[in-house]
Amino acid sequence: MSDASDVTGTAQRCNWATTEAMAHYHDTEWGVPSRDDQHLYEMLVLEGAQAGLSWSTILNKREGYRRAFAQFDIQKVARFTPKHVETLMQDASIVRNRAKIEAAIVNARAVLQIQAEHSSLAKFIWSFVDDTPIQNDWPSYRDAPASTDISDALSKALKKYGCKFVGTTICYAFMQAVGMVNDHERNCICRANCAAQGKPRRAAHNA
Repeated sequence: MSDASDVTGTAQRCNWATTEAMAHYHDTEWGVPSRDDQHLYEMLVLEGAQAGLSWSTILNKREGYRRAFAQFDIQKVARFTPKHVETLMQDASIVRNRAKIEAAIVNARAVLQIQAEHSSLAKFIWSFVDDTPIQNDWPSYRDAPASTDISDALSKALKKYGCKFVGTTICYAFMQAVGMVNDHERNCICRANCAAQGKPRRAAHNA
């Protein structure tokens, strides 16, 4: 694992980035505002797959998920059949949980409906934060909430479209991952960069 501290000895990564793979994900993706529908769908699937497991487990299986779910091509996954499900249940490169596999397919179909009604998944998702990332200021990632009123609302909205594995805690983790909320720790090396990419137009407050 690479050293989490920078040359100043004061700034560092968020404390949860404890492995090389986690550090790479933390440095290059987590908290970076994303408005790419395919990536948003991918993160929705992966965050749902994490339920009851560690993020490290899912991250280590990410390439397996990409291969198994057609690189998260929403239209392709939406056309998956029960035969696909049975094949995926034998695929050790992903979490072989039938409910989670079926949810990925159901969610792809729901995303197509969202795209048809809102022009894009991104437009729909980002409307919950007025298209502006929320900038928080936590001394430690442990201070961040497990859910908020906004993640509650997002969860309810996704469920109305038939999405599965989109409870409020999963939705908040999703919001963190795709940069809807910047929950990098106060002294994290990535906090300022994510804030700059988000071009915040609102004062820092809880999500």
